[in-house]
Amino acid sequence: MQYIGAIDQGTTSTRFIIFNSRGEIVSSDQIEHRQIYPQPGWVEHDPQEIWRNTQAVIHGALAKAGLEAGALSAIGITNQRETTLAFNPETGKIYHNAIVWQDLRTTPVIARLKERLGQDELASRTGLRFSPYFSAGKIIWLIENVPAVREAVSRGEVVFGTMDCYLVWRLTGQVVTDVTNASRYMLMDIRSMDWDDDLLGLCGITRDCLPRIVPSIGEVYGHAEIDGARIPVCGMLGDQQAALFGQACFGAGMAKCTYGTGCFMLVNTGSRLCLSRNGLLSTVAYQKKGEDPVYAIEGSVAIAGSLVQWTRDSLKMVRDVHELDELAASVEDSGGVYIVPAFSGLFAPHWRSDARGVIAGLTGYANRAHICRAVLEATAFQANDIFEAMKEDSGISLSVLKVDGGLTNSAPLMAFQADILGIPVIRPKIVETTALGAAYAAGLGTGIWQNEENLAQYWKEQLRWTPGMDESVRRQKISFWRKAVSRTLDWAEKED
Repeated sequence: MQYIGAIDQGTTSTRFIIFNSRGEIVSSDQIEHRQIYPQPGWVEHDPQEIWRNTQAVIHGALAKAGLEAGALSAIGITNQRETTLAFNPETGKIYHNAIVWQDLRTTPVIARLKERLGQDELASRTGLRFSPYFSAGKIIWLIENVPAVREAVSRGEVVFGTMDCYLVWRLTGQVVTDVTNASRYMLMDIRSMDWDDDLLGLCGITRDCLPRIVPSIGEVYGHAEIDGARIPVCGMLGDQQAALFGQACFGAGMAKCTYGTGCFMLVNTGSRLCLSRNGLLSTVAYQKKGEDPVYAIEGSVAIAGSLVQWTRDSLKMVRDVHELDELAASVEDSGGVYIVPAFSGLFAPHWRSDARGVIAGLTGYANRAHICRAVLEATAFQANDIFEAMKEDSGISLSVLKVDGGLTNSAPLMAFQADILGIPVIRPKIVETTALGAAYAAGLGTGIWQNEENLAQYWKEQLRWTPGMDESVRRQKISFWRKAVSRTLDWAEKED
C-alpha cells in the first residue's frame, strides 16, 4: 500500500489528508485560522499562521495514521485560489497580510482598469470578468498602498502569489503556480498558458514579480523535507478544479458543485474553450505535463456555508449547524422568506459589487425555522442561477449533478437543490473531493496511478436526491427569488 498526502488550504482552515492507493482516506487533521476584517468589505489572512497550521496538520495526520513522513510517496496541494500575498522569496519576509478572494477593497482599481480595456477583450484573453475577486487588482492595491511592497518591487525582492505558490515555496524553495491558479490572476493568456504581456503592462506588473506557471499534473515541483524525509511535491490544483478532478469529472459535459464557504459549479468542456455570454467564467480545469489544457466553465457564489456560519455566530439564531438543519427540516417551506446573501456583492452570473444582502418576504407568520430554511435555500437558488447560465453558454444539458463539500451534509438543502434544478443530485462516498483531487494529481505525477481511467473506478455514489417538486411551484419560487435578487442592487456605490 502506498500513501499520498494532500494539503487542502481553504478559506477558513487548513487540512492535511492522507489517502491510500485505493483513494481511501487513512487520516486527516484540520486547524482553522483567523479571519481578519480591518474594515467593512476587507478580508485578510495571516500567511505565517497558515504556514504554522500547515506544518501542524501534516504532523497531526501522520500521527493519527501511525505513519512516518517517509511513508508518503507524494504530496499534492489544493488551495483557495485568488487570495494573494506578497513575500520575499529569498528571506520569506511577508510584506502584508494575504488579501482574501472575498475582499472588496480593489473595486476602485478594477473601475480604472475597465476604463482602459473592454470587458470582451479581457474575457477573450483570460476567460474572466473585471472583478475585485481576482488577483490582479489585489497586486495593484498592494503596490500602490503598501510602501514596503513598492520598495520591494523596485529592488526585485517580491513575488506576488496565491496560497499554492507560498506553500510550495515554503516546502521546496521553488516559486511556481499551476495553470489553474494562474488562470485566476486576470493576467494569464488562457490559450497560451503564459502571462499576458499586454495585461501585465496595463496593470503595471512585471513578469519577475510573478511565479513560473507549471502544469497541474506530471511535474515534480521540488521536494519537501519533513522529519528527515524528502517527499516529492508534484500535484497542484485550485480548490474548485481539484474538486472537479476528485469527482472524476474527466469527460466533457461532466459537472460538479462544491458547497463550502462559497458555492462553485464547474462543467468540464474538454479541449474546447467556451467563452461565456451569460456572466460565467472560462477557466483551466487542469493540464497534464506535455498535453493541451482541459477547460471548464465556472459559476461562483461568494456566500454559501459562510451564511450558515453568520446565522450561527453573528445572529446567534442557532447553537450549531445541526440545529439549523433540524429547524429547516421542521417546516415544509420557507414561509415566503427569501434571503439573498450579497455580503460581498453578487458573483456569477450577476457580477454586481454594488449589491448587498436582503431578507425579503417577512410576515408575522415567519418564525426561526422558516428563516433557517431560507438560509439553506439561498444556496440552492444561487446554484440554479449558475446552472441555467451554463446550459445557455455550453449547450450542455446536465442529467445529474455531482456534489461535495460540507453543506452536502444538509439533507434539506440537497433535497431542495434537486427540486429547484429538476435533476438528481448525487453525493459520492468520499466527500473530501478537493483534497482527493490534489492527491490524484500527485499520484499521477509519481506513477501510483497511470491515467484517469484508473481513478474513475474509485468514484462511488453514496446518496442521491431526486426532484419531486411540482413544476408550477418550482417556477413560482424561482420567480420570487429573482424578485428578491433585484432588491439587492444599487445599494452600495454602483460599479458600471
